[in-house]
Amino acid sequence: MNTPVSTPRLRPDLAAIAAMIRPGARVLDVGCGDGALLEHLVRTKNVDGRGIEISQQNVNACVARGLAVVQGDADSDLVDYPADVFDAVILSQTIQATEKPRAVLDHLLRIGRRTAVSLPNFGHWKVRLSLLTGGRMPQTRALGYTWFDTPNIHLCTLADFVDLTKICGAQTVEAHALREDGSTRPMRPDAWGPNLLAPGAIFLLKKKS
Repeated sequence: MNTPVSTPRLRPDLAAIAAMIRPGARVLDVGCGDGALLEHLVRTKNVDGRGIEISQQNVNACVARGLAVVQGDADSDLVDYPADVFDAVILSQTIQATEKPRAVLDHLLRIGRRTAVSLPNFGHWKVRLSLLTGGRMPQTRALGYTWFDTPNIHLCTLADFVDLTKICGAQTVEAHALREDGSTRPMRPDAWGPNLLAPGAIFLLKKKS
């Protein structure tokens, strides 16, 4: 009798992305961190999972998990991947830290039949309120850093990101807003409420035919 494989509990946005991935899919996780999501997908959905990660320390952690992960930079290395080679490409909590978000999203849509992106919302009401009342960049969960050591170099709202998807010729297949308690709920991409109230969101995209 086989014993079920237990997996660590995923961060809410990663769990939402995992639910979007079909069993047995060929997956590329860009900016895969320590490999928690990729390992979950390999173990629970039997995906053919690959990863690219800029931090050598995280690459080492992924390799220690038995994952096929290489060191690379989303801003410069995605150009080397052929079109439609993956069923799904994932970019979690990374697009705001890239130098060229539009070029990165263009490549993701090119190399994957579906693209899952999660991102923090810098239009969240707590960020707006902190700027209004304090006049300083807030140290919120969405930002996560002080202004002088943050890796987030392109701070966008959910509405900004939706505009970018349209510029890149992408269609939103589904979208989910993150709640304050860490749970998620479905949202319309053009809804104004999540742009004010959600700390972040997850989008599943595809290139318009």
